Amino acid sequence: MSEFLPYLIVALIYALVAIDFWRHARNPAEGKSMHWHSAAIALGLVIHGWLLYKGIFIGDQTLVGVNLDFGKALSLVFWLTVLIYWITDIKQTFNSLQAFVLPPAAFFVLLHGSIREFNVLPYTDQPLFLAHLIIALVAYSLFTFAALHALLMAAAESSMHKKPAFIKLPEFPPLIGMETLLFRVITLGFVLLTLTLVSGMMFSEHIFNKPLTFNHKNLFTVLSWLVYAGLLIGRFGYGWRGRKAIRWTLAGFVLLLLAYAGSKFVFQFLVHG
Repeated sequence: MSEFLPYLIVALIYALVAIDFWRHARNPAEGKSMHWHSAAIALGLVIHGWLLYKGIFIGDQTLVGVNLDFGKALSLVFWLTVLIYWITDIKQTFNSLQAFVLPPAAFFVLLHGSIREFNVLPYTDQPLFLAHLIIALVAYSLFTFAALHALLMAAAESSMHKKPAFIKLPEFPPLIGMETLLFRVITLGFVLLTLTLVSGMMFSEHIFNKPLTFNHKNLFTVLSWLVYAGLLIGRFGYGWRGRKAIRWTLAGFVLLLLAYAGSKFVFQFLVHG
């Protein structure tokens, strides 16, 4: 029970902040309340990050092992999602979006703490692979965040036009601010995905002494890269925004999912990507 207690504390922090937001959502929150939300989330993020580090990276100073399963991967994705919204909330009010992502973040923290599996990835003693692994994890997490954020943008747009929405929140941040955040994340994710593809080729040559094999997973990964490249060209070259940006974001993410369908997607992504 003592080992599970930190996970429970993080889940309670996330849940309590979300509940408090929903309770006061229809009345403008006082500055003191908002500072309390921010401080509580920061505490949860620190503990959550420590739990992820302790659970994923195992070993000692001479030999590093990476223990990664589906539960830890989802916990990492939502840790990064909460972190991005928390950082963005310093300058803009994204607390309504935090209220949406904090409950699933709490759930996946508990899932992470409940699963005691050891799925240690091979080759993690190789510096090139370890760098590839970290870049790939962050890239995939950023694109997962982008997909979640795009869905919230679609809900915000429907709410703005008084249309029925699949997600209902008391209020949304300005759509322009949400869009700006989306493209900042996609741009960073695209750079990291590019580095992932390049480091994947280097890793294949280094470990297996043969070029990167071209299979269905790599095909869908490259297609996803092309979709995100087209989206960024459309955004910065032709001013794409709104529904078109949302559709392209989700299309790129679906292709990433197809790349790893039918297997342990994280393992395949890191070993053969």
